[in-house]
Amino acid sequence: MKAAILESFGKPLTVTTAPEPAIGTGEVIVDVVAAPILSYANEVFSGARKYLLPPPVIPGCGAIGRVREVGPDATKLKQGDWVFCDPTVRSRDDALMPDIVLQGWSARGTGGQKLQEFHRDGGFAERIRVPTENAIPIGDIDAAEAGRWCAINTLLIAYGGLLALDLKAGETLLVSGATGNFGSATVLTALAMGARQVITPGRNEAVLAELSRRFASRIKPVVLTGNGTQDIAAIHAAAEAPIDAVLDFLPPSADASAARTAIMTVRPYGRVVLMGGVGMLGGDDLTLPYPWIMRNLITIKGQWMYDPRAVHTMVGMVRGGQLNLDHFAVTEFPIDDVNNAVSHAAVNNGPFKLTVVRH
Repeated sequence: MKAAILESFGKPLTVTTAPEPAIGTGEVIVDVVAAPILSYANEVFSGARKYLLPPPVIPGCGAIGRVREVGPDATKLKQGDWVFCDPTVRSRDDALMPDIVLQGWSARGTGGQKLQEFHRDGGFAERIRVPTENAIPIGDIDAAEAGRWCAINTLLIAYGGLLALDLKAGETLLVSGATGNFGSATVLTALAMGARQVITPGRNEAVLAELSRRFASRIKPVVLTGNGTQDIAAIHAAAEAPIDAVLDFLPPSADASAARTAIMTVRPYGRVVLMGGVGMLGGDDLTLPYPWIMRNLITIKGQWMYDPRAVHTMVGMVRGGQLNLDHFAVTEFPIDDVNNAVSHAAVNNGPFKLTVVRH
């Protein structure tokens, strides 16, 4: 089969013939139709992000495709089913604290690296082997729409944070990092879930204006100055109600003070979920006042990826019309042009822009 291989960090991907994946019990082989290229893929492949992705490896985080072959323990999946290949693979021998690997992308901890030795190759290939539970049916689609369905790869991460927040219809949410790829996906998903209003602080006035154009009065953009006291006051002035929850998606390049400002806007008894990359590349820690957290009964939680059941309800929101994938502008590249696709994704990394490899 044809595949793009990362032979070593800092080198372009090599498109070549790779061995066919072999199926086993508890696994599914999927014919990949489209695979998303994350906006920061160039930073992963260069080694700048220092991801645990030992080359040589077929990279790629998630895919849309059709079932080619199922293992003997599959009871519902059948050949030809359209599925989302969920890259979030969990170990099966510890339900309480499962190890996690992002297949074709990264691993977490020693256990994750051990899991990665088997669930290693990602979606930049004609076929992929995934655990049975990671081949999740999405219903029949037009093959031409497979690239657009890759958007759920990003939306699911946002949705995972919103589920961790226990966001309820009618609540007011602040999205820290709303002008980025994951942050803007959070805005779209929160509105689909029935948020009363989404507060979108940021410094990129052009992107804030674009969010306002898309979602009108359901969002409240706030241009940040960098002065924490002034910015908190401006956010509270913009919100029509107390801010029930904050979801942070600021990237590794962001200063911790921006995340701190966002968190400090939440109401007493409010909830905060952290999913961004603040501090990953060095810089100040996120310091928050102990008395404020304690006396205001603030809940602060970290979240990585999403609960496996989230895929089913996310697909349900798309099928039910609450969440419209047409917000995403999709640019597709053939697998032979994968390196140009990676460069394109890095430059076109704004809200609702999606780069895809087609097979």
